[in-house]
Amino acid sequence: MKESLAFSGEDSPMANLMLSVMGAFAEFERALIRERQREGIAIARQRGAYRGRKRSLSDEMVAELHRRIVAGERKATIARDLGISRETLYKYLRNTP
Repeated sequence: MKESLAFSGEDSPMANLMLSVMGAFAEFERALIRERQREGIAIARQRGAYRGRKRSLSDEMVAELHRRIVAGERKATIARDLGISRETLYKYLRNTP
């Protein structure tokens, strides 16, 4: 719109060239943005600001989860009582010995 270019669908060589050039520049610009983003994340990790999400359950709650699983309680009930999803419950079960 800004450049007053019109692509009417006709197969004009000039229109194809302009569209290709604009697409190449857009792809290049997006690649630069992603590269800068990766660099920023690496710098943030080095200074300890990029640690990820906090755990949903404390160590005591994980121990309770395991006790209740061994006791034979339903996983859905345990997840609801602890305020987590069943998928999160399964992740805790997979990641602990």
